[in-house]
Amino acid sequence: MLLATAVETSFRIASTTKRLEKADLLTGLLKQLNPEEVEIVVSFLSGVTRQGRIGIGYATLREAKGPAAESGNLDILEVDRILQEVAGLRGPGSEQRKRELLNRMLTRATENEQKFLVSLLGGELRQGALEGVMLDALAKASGLPAERVRRAAMMAGGAAGIARAVLENGEAGLSQFEIRLFSPVQPMLAQTAEDVADALDELGEAALEYKFDGARVQAHKSGDEVVLFSRRSNDVSAAIPEIVQAVRSLPAKELILDGEVLSLDPQGRPRPFQTSMRRFGRKLDVERMMSELPMSPFWFDLLYLNGAPLIDESQARRFSELERLAPTEMLAPRTMATSVNRAEDFLHEALQQGHEGIMAKAPNANYAAGARGQSWLKIKRARTLDLIVLAAEWGNGRRRGWLSNLHLGARDTERGGFAMLGKTFKGLTDEMLARQTQELLKLEIARDSYIVHVEPKLVVEIAFNEIQVSPRYKSGLALRFARVKRYRPDKSADDADTFGTVRKLAGAVV
Repeated sequence: MLLATAVETSFRIASTTKRLEKADLLTGLLKQLNPEEVEIVVSFLSGVTRQGRIGIGYATLREAKGPAAESGNLDILEVDRILQEVAGLRGPGSEQRKRELLNRMLTRATENEQKFLVSLLGGELRQGALEGVMLDALAKASGLPAERVRRAAMMAGGAAGIARAVLENGEAGLSQFEIRLFSPVQPMLAQTAEDVADALDELGEAALEYKFDGARVQAHKSGDEVVLFSRRSNDVSAAIPEIVQAVRSLPAKELILDGEVLSLDPQGRPRPFQTSMRRFGRKLDVERMMSELPMSPFWFDLLYLNGAPLIDESQARRFSELERLAPTEMLAPRTMATSVNRAEDFLHEALQQGHEGIMAKAPNANYAAGARGQSWLKIKRARTLDLIVLAAEWGNGRRRGWLSNLHLGARDTERGGFAMLGKTFKGLTDEMLARQTQELLKLEIARDSYIVHVEPKLVVEIAFNEIQVSPRYKSGLALRFARVKRYRPDKSADDADTFGTVRKLAGAVV
């Protein structure tokens, strides 16, 4: 298939706001693909490349981009081969070679193809063909139930991982995408509840657990072999060997656990998130760090036990099995509640212990891997959102020379892109200002006299008092008294909160 065909579909998808129409356009495209093209095109139209991040910044893209061709002759497989070569370049002279390869590709591309490729490689593709729409299209093209396709994608880490098998082999092709040991499962995520009353109103009876400010970890065990995965599916076993040993000691031959690990002070209170995250640095003296910052596990879910997947079992059943395996000190403190008073007491208890809030979970819900559903709700002391930095303004006075005022956006899963919710410079220390200036300049895509626009990759946790109507922003909403709580290097842009969540928190004002 020519790249032009995929690009034309992308532009047509971007021109409509109707989800069914987007899915129909994708379905038509999928049916035209050869088997070897499927994963590539599904990745492209989902806004990523098959190779993932290939070490190309906007500066390299700007230098590589030349005049457009009048007619394009690039095909999908050729583009993928070029990107594969770029991804493999390392060492002296690699940046120059990357520019040469990209320039050769881009000068053969039409203006629309150039726009598509630059947006794709820069992480800025705005077409609204999000993963959910792609999965709907895969289901329609293959004739399989959408729920079955979505589940397989959760097990495989995304639509691209299952696309070829689905289109070539149908139901038989999906049989390989079941939960299995040492293949990380996408973690289930939580929505935000305004308070405990809101959570109980949504769930009725709820299982309440402490919400920890640590690192999400998934533990896989078979016999004495144990591997720990981060929320981004990286193997972090070497960094926290005491957690490996703790999992190895549990009385089960095979298991997959979900939980958080963090460092506690001598009084048993959690150390700050940034302190715990030092255990996952690139250069580690592990034995010294174990002594200085010992880590403790708090497991809250059991996804697999002795050959049997548990993700389709209820949350209550999964936790009951977990209680049989792990000692109390390794479990997230938990209680059941139907009354607001009981839930408020438990929230107060968690806050008194130094934790950031509680989770409320539907006892009868299964484990929705990779989904941010209503069966898990997080309740924090102050309202917070995980947002994306879209741009930053140069500071004045004492902050001159630093990028200070941050432009904040939430993921817009309906229209694609990000919905801007305002700006803030509050809460930033001198250390944070220096660090964010350095990091944001690496992500620069454009600038004017006082604003630097950046790739939407950095996630920042923002505390705020309320959400108000604002005609100043296209989203129609703005955060009141927003302040930076911290950066979240453990999260990607895909983990940021959605505009749908913001609208729900806004409640009566919208």
